[in-house]
Amino acid sequence: MKILIAGGSGFIGSHLSERLLNEGHEVDVIDNLVSGREANISHLMNHENFNFIKEDIVKNVPDNDYDRIYNMASPASPVDFKKIPLEILMTGSIGHKNLLDQAAKCGARILFASTSEVYGDPLVNPQPETYFGNVNCRGERACYDEAKRFGEALTVNYQNHKGVETRTVRIFNTYGPHMAPNDGRVTPNFFIQSLKGEPLTIYGDGKQTRSLCYVSDMVEGLIRLMESDITDPVNIGNQREMTILEIGDAINAMTGNKSKHTFFELPENDPKLRQPDTTRAKELLNWEAKVSLEEGLKKSLEYFKQFV
Repeated sequence: MKILIAGGSGFIGSHLSERLLNEGHEVDVIDNLVSGREANISHLMNHENFNFIKEDIVKNVPDNDYDRIYNMASPASPVDFKKIPLEILMTGSIGHKNLLDQAAKCGARILFASTSEVYGDPLVNPQPETYFGNVNCRGERACYDEAKRFGEALTVNYQNHKGVETRTVRIFNTYGPHMAPNDGRVTPNFFIQSLKGEPLTIYGDGKQTRSLCYVSDMVEGLIRLMESDITDPVNIGNQREMTILEIGDAINAMTGNKSKHTFFELPENDPKLRQPDTTRAKELLNWEAKVSLEEGLKKSLEYFKQFV
């Protein structure tokens, strides 16, 4: 197939690009490199079926006959929420609309990468796809949360009123190689600090939870959803829930870091609970996370060593 991946030089997008190339597809990647990195796809540049387009989907998308479009485009780091909130909002709204218009024009099936952040700071745990969420539409995180919520609304309405074939994935905390070392999310932060022998930065009391999914498991889920007939949103993530302190302890144990943690105030609306209900993924896609936390962290450690 001929496939377009928006945000294909980003963390998850670059792994998806490589997987689809290895399966024999033609892959176009469009990315403005605001948060994506050419280093993530440098090994793909000379592949005969790979084409990189440095462009912003808010301004322009390729007018080609694609079979599949994956919209993985959007900065997803809390660091970016402070620096480029308007760009994030435009990417999730105008940028996604441009991709939907192209899908309508060429008859492509399109997958929208939504997020567990549509559930906000949840009052339900684990979070099923039927949960409407607890989101502050005026908070610092709103640029990302609401862009994704709007993107989902746009997706389902293009499906219902324009006949576009759509798929929607709600991605939970994902980690692994190709993450930026200054990403700002928990795993890159902890790996870099731990490798340097520094105290880990803990926001709040560290008892808030995350469920970490290794990137290869995430990519498998994305492809299974794209090639399914499921049009409702599907959570993809690891069901193993851990506290921030437990994640930090696991990483420190790997590096031998003995420094004590430093604690700071929990940022506004930072989720205190994050665990996917993956019943729908298991029943409809026959998907579940396979890579153990220990194996995933070991692979990630080798990657992050280059930045220290």
